[in-house]
Amino acid sequence: MVDISYRLAEPIALQISLQVEGFTVLLGLSGSGKSTLLRAIAGLTAAEGEPYAGLPPHRRRVGYLPQGYALFPHLRAWENVAYPMPRQGARQRAMELLERVGLRELAQRYPAELSGGQKQRVALARAMARGPEILLLDEPTSALDVPTRDEILAELLREVRDFGVPVLAVSHDPQLCLYADRVAVLADGVIAQEGTAQALMEKPRNAQVGRFFGYVEVGRGRIAALGQSADTAEVVVDARRLDARLAVPSLGEGSLVRLGCRPTEVRLAGEGAIPPGYQRLELTVRNAHREGSFWRLDGTAPINLPLRIPQALWRAGPRRHLAVDIASSELLLWSL
Repeated sequence: MVDISYRLAEPIALQISLQVEGFTVLLGLSGSGKSTLLRAIAGLTAAEGEPYAGLPPHRRRVGYLPQGYALFPHLRAWENVAYPMPRQGARQRAMELLERVGLRELAQRYPAELSGGQKQRVALARAMARGPEILLLDEPTSALDVPTRDEILAELLREVRDFGVPVLAVSHDPQLCLYADRVAVLADGVIAQEGTAQALMEKPRNAQVGRFFGYVEVGRGRIAALGQSADTAEVVVDARRLDARLAVPSLGEGSLVRLGCRPTEVRLAGEGAIPPGYQRLELTVRNAHREGSFWRLDGTAPINLPLRIPQALWRAGPRRHLAVDIASSELLLWSL
């Protein structure tokens, strides 16, 4: 595990503290400073922080894979890997590293003769040539084709884990969290939340974190009363009382809140009784559009609920009202 603590004012203000353990993913929107943080850790952007404070880039035990991989086009694969090494024994060591990433037979090829996944593995071998104590990956999925991305990424992560070095990967792609040991979300220059992917998915602290895990803001209201359980509450929205779950413990009776949920957790109501733990709402449909074999419906109930249903269930005609069920545990309350 590596504890990271970095501060900088330019080109973007950041004050970051997080733990890198196993494969750690840092999520953030474009322009949030993810790549800048990696460059600061690698010593390529001026910043204050630990570890490596004051050390020039070549003295930092950091492996860095930038976007595009930055391979030298005029050097063969093994020469790219050997580039940061002392000259004596460099070729043999480079060949050993290429063998570890399964590319020894392509050692004589130039970058233009390699696929995107192969370039990434050459760049990984070059990063590991420094004997790093932390590996930095900048948007590792951005240059991969969608049909083969998961396969190439799984292979990359297997190789990374074989090296046994903590990894910090920055991305705007939540899919990367499926492979992560830890996840952090960068927003407004600080870490908004960190923990396991499951913890962040189940209880994102705010809307900025929630958007990466499929949550959308559906309304605003006021907490009328706290529930019997520690993290439950009753919230009033346009005179309608709804049962919901607190995203942060600091919220209390009278707090003004945002409401968030995932469209996948809103479902059409059946003809029977309301299932335990659910609440039934009358949805007035405002918009409907196709998403493949599904319809995406948006409506008010009184919160602005999104709903995704199979196409066959919307063929009956232009109904404007639907009964929907949503679990109280899936309706989150965030600070306003």
